[in-house]
Amino acid sequence: MDFNSRYHRQIILPEIGEEGQKKLNAAKVLVIGAGGLGCPVLQYLSGAGIGTIGIIDFDVVETSNLHRQVLYGKNDVGTNKALAAKKRLSDLNPDIVINVYPEKLTVKNALTLFADHDIIVDGSDNFSTRYLVNDACIITGKPLVYGAIFKYQGQVSVFNYNNGPSYRCLFPEPPSAGTVPSCSEIGVIGVLPGIIGSFQANEVLKMILGIGEVLDGKLMMYDSLSTQFSTFSIQRVASQIESVLATAPRFEKNNYDLFCGVEYIQEISAEEAYQKEDVQYLDVREPHEYPKVDSLSPILIPLGTLENELHQLSKEKELIVFCQSGIRSKKALQILSQYGYTRIAHVKGGAIALNEFQTTKIE
Repeated sequence: MDFNSRYHRQIILPEIGEEGQKKLNAAKVLVIGAGGLGCPVLQYLSGAGIGTIGIIDFDVVETSNLHRQVLYGKNDVGTNKALAAKKRLSDLNPDIVINVYPEKLTVKNALTLFADHDIIVDGSDNFSTRYLVNDACIITGKPLVYGAIFKYQGQVSVFNYNNGPSYRCLFPEPPSAGTVPSCSEIGVIGVLPGIIGSFQANEVLKMILGIGEVLDGKLMMYDSLSTQFSTFSIQRVASQIESVLATAPRFEKNNYDLFCGVEYIQEISAEEAYQKEDVQYLDVREPHEYPKVDSLSPILIPLGTLENELHQLSKEKELIVFCQSGIRSKKALQILSQYGYTRIAHVKGGAIALNEFQTTKIE
Protein backbone atom coordinates (compact mmCIF):
# COMPACT_ATOMS: atom_id res chain seq x y z
CA MET A 1 0.00 0.00 0.00
CA ASP A 2 1.29 3.47 -0.89
CA PHE A 3 0.72 5.34 2.37
CA ASN A 4 2.14 8.57 1.04
CA SER A 5 -0.43 8.97 -1.73
CA ARG A 6 -3.67 8.05 0.05
CA TYR A 7 -2.86 9.21 3.58
CA HIS A 8 -0.45 12.07 2.84
CA ARG A 9 -2.49 14.69 4.73
CA GLN A 10 -2.37 12.54 7.88
CA ILE A 11 1.22 11.40 7.55
CA ILE A 12 2.62 14.92 7.38
CA LEU A 13 1.17 15.60 10.82
CA PRO A 14 4.19 15.22 13.15
CA GLU A 15 2.09 13.37 15.75
CA ILE A 16 1.17 10.69 13.20
CA GLY A 17 3.81 10.17 10.52
CA GLU A 18 4.31 6.83 8.77
CA GLU A 19 4.59 4.97 12.07
CA GLY A 20 1.23 6.29 13.17
CA GLN A 21 -0.31 5.33 9.86
CA LYS A 22 1.02 1.81 10.30
CA LYS A 23 -0.66 1.68 13.72
CA LEU A 24 -3.96 2.63 12.11
CA ASN A 25 -3.53 -0.01 9.43
CA ALA A 26 -2.83 -2.67 12.07
CA ALA A 27 -5.88 -1.80 14.18
CA LYS A 28 -9.14 -3.76 14.31
CA VAL A 29 -12.31 -1.84 15.16
CA LEU A 30 -15.83 -3.23 15.52
CA VAL A 31 -18.74 -0.86 14.90
CA ILE A 32 -22.09 -1.81 16.44
CA GLY A 33 -24.81 -0.54 14.13
CA ALA A 34 -24.47 1.04 10.69
CA GLY A 35 -27.18 3.64 11.27
CA GLY A 36 -27.11 7.32 12.19
CA LEU A 37 -23.95 7.16 14.30
CA GLY A 38 -22.37 4.18 12.62
CA CYS A 39 -22.35 5.74 9.15
CA PRO A 40 -20.02 8.68 9.91
CA VAL A 41 -17.88 6.48 12.17
CA LEU A 42 -17.43 3.97 9.36
CA GLN A 43 -16.76 6.61 6.71
CA TYR A 44 -14.02 8.35 8.66
CA LEU A 45 -12.39 5.20 10.03
CA SER A 46 -12.30 3.74 6.53
CA GLY A 47 -10.89 6.96 5.12
CA ALA A 48 -8.26 7.10 7.87
CA GLY A 49 -7.02 3.63 6.97
CA ILE A 50 -8.11 1.47 9.88
CA GLY A 51 -6.84 -1.90 8.65
CA THR A 52 -9.75 -4.10 9.72
CA ILE A 53 -13.27 -2.86 10.34
CA GLY A 54 -16.11 -5.07 11.55
CA ILE A 55 -19.73 -4.02 11.00
CA ILE A 56 -22.64 -5.73 12.72
CA ASP A 57 -26.21 -4.73 11.91
CA PHE A 58 -29.31 -6.82 11.21
CA ASP A 59 -31.45 -3.88 9.99
CA VAL A 60 -32.17 -2.86 6.39
CA VAL A 61 -31.94 0.56 4.78
CA GLU A 62 -35.24 2.43 4.71
CA THR A 63 -36.18 5.63 2.90
CA SER A 64 -36.60 7.39 6.27
CA ASN A 65 -32.91 6.71 7.00
CA LEU A 66 -31.53 8.64 4.06
CA HIS A 67 -31.84 12.16 5.50
CA ARG A 68 -29.14 11.40 8.08
CA GLN A 69 -27.46 8.11 7.03
CA VAL A 70 -25.75 9.62 4.01
CA LEU A 71 -23.57 6.57 3.45
CA TYR A 72 -26.58 5.09 1.61
CA GLY A 73 -28.58 5.99 -1.46
CA LYS A 74 -31.97 5.21 -2.94
CA ASN A 75 -30.73 1.98 -4.53
CA ASP A 76 -29.74 0.64 -1.09
CA VAL A 77 -33.30 0.72 0.27
CA GLY A 78 -34.26 -2.78 1.36
CA THR A 79 -30.63 -3.94 1.62
CA ASN A 80 -29.04 -5.02 4.88
CA LYS A 81 -27.13 -2.03 6.29
CA ALA A 82 -23.91 -3.92 6.99
CA LEU A 83 -23.79 -5.22 3.42
CA ALA A 84 -24.72 -1.85 1.91
CA ALA A 85 -22.09 -0.12 4.04
CA LYS A 86 -19.35 -2.54 2.96
CA LYS A 87 -20.15 -1.93 -0.71
CA ARG A 88 -19.79 1.83 -0.34
CA LEU A 89 -16.78 1.72 1.99
CA SER A 90 -14.90 -0.73 -0.23
CA ASP A 91 -15.14 1.86 -2.98
CA LEU A 92 -13.97 4.56 -0.59
CA ASN A 93 -10.95 2.52 0.50
CA PRO A 94 -10.28 -0.82 -1.23
CA ASP A 95 -7.04 -1.32 0.73
CA ILE A 96 -8.67 -2.21 4.05
CA VAL A 97 -10.48 -5.33 5.27
CA ILE A 98 -14.18 -4.94 5.99
CA ASN A 99 -15.92 -7.85 7.72
CA VAL A 100 -19.69 -7.73 7.88
CA TYR A 101 -22.07 -9.50 10.23
CA PRO A 102 -25.64 -9.02 8.93
CA GLU A 103 -27.13 -10.23 12.18
CA LYS A 104 -28.25 -8.98 15.57
CA LEU A 105 -25.72 -8.50 18.34
CA THR A 106 -26.67 -10.93 21.13
CA VAL A 107 -25.24 -12.52 24.23
CA LYS A 108 -24.41 -15.51 22.02
CA ASN A 109 -22.06 -13.73 19.62
CA ALA A 110 -20.85 -10.61 21.48
CA LEU A 111 -17.88 -12.05 23.38
CA THR A 112 -16.45 -13.82 20.34
CA LEU A 113 -16.81 -10.76 18.12
CA PHE A 114 -15.36 -8.39 20.70
CA ALA A 115 -12.37 -10.64 21.38
CA ASP A 116 -11.35 -10.33 17.70
CA HIS A 117 -11.19 -6.51 17.78
CA ASP A 118 -9.15 -3.86 19.59
CA ILE A 119 -11.80 -1.17 20.06
CA ILE A 120 -15.60 -1.32 20.10
CA VAL A 121 -17.72 1.60 18.85
CA ASP A 122 -21.35 1.64 19.97
CA GLY A 123 -23.69 3.15 17.41
CA SER A 124 -26.81 1.46 18.79
CA ASP A 125 -30.04 3.27 19.59
CA ASN A 126 -31.50 1.29 22.48
CA PHE A 127 -30.62 0.66 26.11
CA SER A 128 -30.68 -3.13 25.90
CA THR A 129 -27.84 -3.13 23.38
CA ARG A 130 -25.88 -0.45 25.24
CA TYR A 131 -25.80 -2.47 28.44
CA LEU A 132 -24.98 -5.64 26.52
CA VAL A 133 -22.11 -3.89 24.73
CA ASN A 134 -20.82 -2.36 27.95
CA ASP A 135 -20.78 -5.67 29.79
CA ALA A 136 -19.18 -7.56 26.91
CA CYS A 137 -16.45 -4.89 26.72
CA ILE A 138 -15.72 -5.23 30.43
CA ILE A 139 -15.55 -9.02 30.21
CA THR A 140 -13.30 -9.00 27.12
CA GLY A 141 -11.23 -6.02 28.31
CA LYS A 142 -12.00 -3.80 25.31
CA PRO A 143 -12.37 0.00 25.33
CA LEU A 144 -15.79 1.26 24.32
CA VAL A 145 -16.51 4.46 22.40
CA TYR A 146 -20.03 5.53 23.33
CA GLY A 147 -22.31 7.92 21.49
CA ALA A 148 -25.97 8.85 21.83
CA ILE A 149 -28.30 11.37 20.21
CA PHE A 150 -31.64 12.91 21.14
CA LYS A 151 -33.45 15.49 19.01
CA TYR A 152 -30.82 18.29 18.92
CA GLN A 153 -28.39 16.99 21.54
CA GLY A 154 -25.68 14.36 21.63
CA GLN A 155 -23.26 12.65 24.03
CA VAL A 156 -19.84 11.07 23.60
CA SER A 157 -17.57 9.24 26.04
CA VAL A 158 -14.98 6.46 26.19
CA PHE A 159 -15.55 3.68 28.69
CA ASN A 160 -13.43 0.85 30.02
CA TYR A 161 -10.18 2.52 28.92
CA ASN A 162 -7.03 2.30 31.04
CA ASN A 163 -9.00 1.02 34.02
CA GLY A 164 -11.47 3.88 33.69
CA PRO A 165 -15.23 3.99 34.34
CA SER A 166 -17.82 1.99 32.45
CA TYR A 167 -21.24 2.85 31.07
CA ARG A 168 -22.77 1.36 34.22
CA CYS A 169 -20.73 3.75 36.35
CA LEU A 170 -22.61 6.58 34.66
CA PHE A 171 -25.95 4.82 34.30
CA PRO A 172 -26.22 2.00 36.88
CA GLU A 173 -29.85 1.36 35.94
CA PRO A 174 -31.73 1.92 32.68
CA PRO A 175 -34.55 4.47 32.60
CA SER A 176 -38.03 3.15 33.14
CA ALA A 177 -39.44 1.53 30.03
CA GLY A 178 -41.20 4.03 27.78
CA THR A 179 -39.79 7.17 29.45
CA VAL A 180 -37.14 7.85 26.78
CA PRO A 181 -38.59 7.86 23.24
CA SER A 182 -36.46 6.70 20.33
CA CYS A 183 -35.45 8.87 17.38
CA SER A 184 -38.15 7.20 15.29
CA GLU A 185 -40.71 8.40 17.85
CA ILE A 186 -39.47 11.89 18.62
CA GLY A 187 -37.23 12.76 15.66
CA VAL A 188 -33.64 13.93 15.21
CA ILE A 189 -32.05 16.66 13.13
CA GLY A 190 -30.14 15.04 10.28
CA VAL A 191 -26.70 16.57 10.89
CA LEU A 192 -26.54 15.60 14.58
CA PRO A 193 -25.54 11.94 14.15
CA GLY A 194 -22.88 13.09 11.68
CA ILE A 195 -21.41 15.40 14.30
CA ILE A 196 -21.52 12.92 17.16
CA GLY A 197 -20.34 10.02 15.01
CA SER A 198 -17.36 12.10 13.86
CA PHE A 199 -16.44 12.73 17.49
CA GLN A 200 -16.62 8.98 18.12
CA ALA A 201 -14.30 8.30 15.19
CA ASN A 202 -11.89 10.91 16.53
CA GLU A 203 -11.72 9.11 19.91
CA VAL A 204 -10.87 5.87 18.12
CA LEU A 205 -8.02 7.50 16.23
CA LYS A 206 -6.61 9.14 19.38
CA MET A 207 -6.55 5.82 21.22
CA ILE A 208 -4.83 3.97 18.39
CA LEU A 209 -2.28 6.72 17.79
CA GLY A 210 -1.71 7.50 21.47
CA ILE A 211 -2.17 11.22 20.98
CA GLY A 212 -4.29 13.90 22.62
CA GLU A 213 -6.62 13.41 25.57
CA VAL A 214 -9.08 10.56 25.32
CA LEU A 215 -12.59 11.15 26.72
CA ASP A 216 -12.25 8.49 29.38
CA GLY A 217 -13.72 9.53 32.71
CA LYS A 218 -15.57 12.32 30.91
CA LEU A 219 -18.94 12.76 29.26
CA MET A 220 -19.05 15.37 26.52
CA MET A 221 -22.48 16.80 25.72
CA TYR A 222 -23.27 18.88 22.65
CA ASP A 223 -26.29 21.07 21.92
CA SER A 224 -26.65 21.71 18.20
CA LEU A 225 -29.12 24.60 18.63
CA SER A 226 -26.91 26.67 20.93
CA THR A 227 -23.61 25.23 19.64
CA GLN A 228 -22.54 24.70 23.25
CA PHE A 229 -20.37 21.94 24.67
CA SER A 230 -20.41 20.71 28.26
CA THR A 231 -18.09 18.16 29.81
CA PHE A 232 -18.75 16.26 33.03
CA SER A 233 -16.49 13.97 35.03
CA ILE A 234 -17.44 10.32 35.51
CA GLN A 235 -16.17 8.40 38.51
CA ARG A 236 -15.21 4.74 38.29
CA VAL A 237 -17.47 2.63 40.51
CA ALA A 238 -15.52 -0.53 41.25
CA SER A 239 -18.59 -2.41 42.46
CA GLN A 240 -20.26 -1.95 39.05
CA ILE A 241 -17.22 -3.37 37.24
CA GLU A 242 -16.87 -6.27 39.65
CA SER A 243 -20.56 -7.08 39.36
CA VAL A 244 -20.27 -7.42 35.58
CA LEU A 245 -17.12 -9.54 35.82
CA ALA A 246 -18.88 -11.84 38.26
CA THR A 247 -21.51 -12.59 35.60
CA ALA A 248 -18.93 -13.56 32.97
CA PRO A 249 -19.43 -17.35 33.33
CA ARG A 250 -23.15 -16.98 32.69
CA PHE A 251 -23.06 -14.01 30.31
CA GLU A 252 -24.95 -15.91 27.61
CA LYS A 253 -27.87 -16.34 30.00
CA ASN A 254 -28.32 -12.60 30.54
CA ASN A 255 -31.58 -11.08 29.31
CA TYR A 256 -30.90 -7.42 28.57
CA ASP A 257 -34.36 -6.77 27.19
CA LEU A 258 -35.79 -7.91 30.50
CA PHE A 259 -33.26 -5.81 32.44
CA CYS A 260 -34.27 -2.73 30.44
CA GLY A 261 -37.98 -3.40 30.79
CA VAL A 262 -38.49 -4.31 27.14
CA GLU A 263 -41.42 -6.62 26.65
CA TYR A 264 -40.30 -9.06 24.02
CA ILE A 265 -42.73 -11.88 23.41
CA GLN A 266 -41.96 -14.55 20.86
CA GLU A 267 -45.33 -15.50 19.43
CA ILE A 268 -46.15 -18.38 17.08
CA SER A 269 -49.37 -19.59 15.46
CA ALA A 270 -51.20 -22.80 16.31
CA GLU A 271 -50.09 -24.26 13.00
CA GLU A 272 -46.44 -23.48 13.77
CA ALA A 273 -46.83 -25.05 17.21
CA TYR A 274 -48.00 -28.32 15.68
CA GLN A 275 -45.12 -28.31 13.20
CA LYS A 276 -42.44 -28.11 15.89
CA GLU A 277 -40.26 -31.16 16.53
CA ASP A 278 -38.28 -32.19 19.61
CA VAL A 279 -39.80 -29.46 21.80
CA GLN A 280 -41.54 -29.26 25.14
CA TYR A 281 -45.12 -28.02 25.35
CA LEU A 282 -46.23 -26.30 28.53
CA ASP A 283 -49.88 -25.73 29.45
CA VAL A 284 -50.14 -23.03 32.16
CA ARG A 285 -53.91 -23.35 32.62
CA GLU A 286 -55.69 -24.88 35.59
CA PRO A 287 -56.33 -28.67 35.40
CA HIS A 288 -60.09 -28.25 34.95
CA GLU A 289 -59.90 -26.02 31.88
CA TYR A 290 -61.01 -27.16 28.42
CA PRO A 291 -60.38 -27.80 25.61
CA LYS A 292 -57.66 -30.30 26.35
CA VAL A 293 -54.73 -30.46 23.95
CA ASP A 294 -53.69 -34.06 24.56
CA SER A 295 -52.24 -34.46 21.06
CA LEU A 296 -49.23 -32.34 22.07
CA SER A 297 -48.69 -34.18 25.40
CA PRO A 298 -48.03 -30.94 27.27
CA ILE A 299 -46.60 -30.59 30.75
CA LEU A 300 -49.32 -29.07 32.93
CA ILE A 301 -48.08 -26.40 35.36
CA PRO A 302 -50.60 -23.70 36.32
CA LEU A 303 -49.18 -20.20 36.05
CA GLY A 304 -49.49 -19.58 39.79
CA THR A 305 -47.13 -22.48 40.60
CA LEU A 306 -44.72 -22.12 37.66
CA GLU A 307 -41.78 -20.72 39.63
CA ASN A 308 -41.91 -23.67 42.03
CA GLU A 309 -42.08 -26.28 39.27
CA LEU A 310 -39.29 -25.19 36.93
CA HIS A 311 -37.40 -28.41 37.65
CA GLN A 312 -39.87 -30.16 35.32
CA LEU A 313 -38.65 -28.10 32.35
CA SER A 314 -35.45 -28.45 30.36
CA LYS A 315 -33.44 -25.45 29.15
CA GLU A 316 -31.92 -27.58 26.42
CA LYS A 317 -35.11 -27.90 24.41
CA GLU A 318 -37.31 -25.22 22.91
CA LEU A 319 -40.32 -24.56 25.11
CA ILE A 320 -43.75 -23.76 23.61
CA VAL A 321 -46.18 -22.30 26.14
CA PHE A 322 -49.94 -21.95 25.85
CA CYS A 323 -52.92 -21.07 28.02
CA GLN A 324 -56.59 -20.61 27.17
CA SER A 325 -56.31 -17.61 24.86
CA GLY A 326 -52.72 -16.31 25.08
CA ILE A 327 -52.74 -13.90 28.03
CA ARG A 328 -51.33 -16.08 30.80
CA SER A 329 -48.76 -17.62 28.46
CA LYS A 330 -47.23 -14.16 27.90
CA LYS A 331 -46.80 -13.78 31.65
CA ALA A 332 -45.29 -17.26 31.77
CA LEU A 333 -42.67 -16.22 29.20
CA GLN A 334 -41.68 -13.25 31.33
CA ILE A 335 -41.19 -15.55 34.33
CA LEU A 336 -39.22 -18.08 32.30
CA SER A 337 -36.96 -15.33 30.94
CA GLN A 338 -36.07 -14.28 34.47
CA TYR A 339 -34.83 -17.81 35.14
CA GLY A 340 -32.62 -18.02 32.07
CA TYR A 341 -34.95 -19.73 29.61
CA THR A 342 -34.17 -18.31 26.18
CA ARG A 343 -35.66 -20.76 23.68
CA ILE A 344 -39.27 -19.96 24.48
CA ALA A 345 -42.41 -18.93 22.60
CA HIS A 346 -46.12 -18.79 23.26
CA VAL A 347 -49.06 -19.76 21.09
CA LYS A 348 -51.22 -16.93 19.78
CA GLY A 349 -54.81 -17.68 20.72
CA GLY A 350 -53.79 -20.43 23.15
CA ALA A 351 -55.59 -23.74 23.52
CA ILE A 352 -58.63 -22.40 21.70
CA ALA A 353 -56.56 -21.75 18.56
CA LEU A 354 -54.75 -25.08 18.92
CA ASN A 355 -58.04 -26.94 19.17
CA GLU A 356 -59.58 -25.08 16.23
CA PHE A 357 -56.56 -25.82 14.04
CA GLN A 358 -56.57 -29.51 14.96
CA THR A 359 -60.32 -29.77 14.28
CA THR A 360 -59.94 -28.07 10.89
CA LYS A 361 -57.03 -30.33 10.02
CA ILE A 362 -59.05 -33.47 10.81
CA GLU A 363 -62.03 -32.28 8.79
